[in-house]
Amino acid sequence: MEHYYVYIIQSEVDGSFYKGFTTDYLKRLAAHNAGLFTYTSRKIPWKLVYVEELPSTKEALQKEWM
Repeated sequence: MEHYYVYIIQSEVDGSFYKGFTTDYLKRLAAHNAGLFTYTSRKIPWKLVYVEELPSTKEALQKEWM
């Protein structure tokens, strides 16, 4: 059974936040800090400040957009 997560990361550069959805939040955090995403690459490094596990993709995506 796959797990779905909504996560919030915070830039250690300017304190801004980014919210996303994934099935592996630690791998996603590493990807953000490796500069693999254009939007977040400008504010590296990022730290994880919130994670919530949800039972389905639908619920995770709804939570991400809240």
